[in-house]
Amino acid sequence: MRLAERVAIVTGGGHGLGRHYAAAYISEGAAVVIAEIDAAAGAAAAKELAAEGGRALAIPTDVSDEASVRSMVAQAIGEFGKIDILVNNAAMFASIPITQGPFDQIPLDEWDRLFEVNVRGTWLCCREVIPHMRARGYGKIINVSSGTAAKGVPNMLHYVASKAAVEGLTRALAREVGATTGICINAVAPGNTESEPRMADLTPEARAMALRDRIFQRAEKPEDIVGTVMFLSSAESDFMTGQTIHVDGGSVLT
Repeated sequence: MRLAERVAIVTGGGHGLGRHYAAAYISEGAAVVIAEIDAAAGAAAAKELAAEGGRALAIPTDVSDEASVRSMVAQAIGEFGKIDILVNNAAMFASIPITQGPFDQIPLDEWDRLFEVNVRGTWLCCREVIPHMRARGYGKIINVSSGTAAKGVPNMLHYVASKAAVEGLTRALAREVGATTGICINAVAPGNTESEPRMADLTPEARAMALRDRIFQRAEKPEDIVGTVMFLSSAESDFMTGQTIHVDGGSVLT
């Protein structure tokens, strides 16, 4: 119960890793807001967590839309009175398929939409939450990146570039607001994780390739990354900011 009485927002919390993050916050004593573009998935996740005794609220949210994000944050504060933690997890890739192929075959509208969600969405959520955190003198923001940004994985240039942008945003924003607010802003970079729907479609050869450069030769499970997110949400990480933590079994070594 490290996070008793805390309130966390998890964008994209109705699917994949986001849903696991939301459940972990409940188990640690926090209330959770599931900000999810898939309204049905968000509502189902909140209902499940509430049935287990947690305080959970689903809010249909398009993180790329300014008005939608502003409304979500206002509703979260209206329901729970504050926001302590923000996890910028919503992204195109895991639950929303993208083109994977040569860089010059990426559709222009897909490039733009991916950056709208992955980068602008992260910025908009930070922009709306930080003033509230600043007023209270406390806040934890965890941006979700990817090991692909460090490895330069080919044939998904727009996704890799967007996650590199998220890491740059994390460092710059931590410097810009941390000294005067005490808000901690960090990022986590998971590897290929079994909770992602696309993992079910991988061939044995593709799975073997994913493990090839990983020190721990096994699949990554949601619980492998959840603990790091909880750590970054807790008082145990109060003197950490501007960092990207790779949790991928030793695929990226920094």
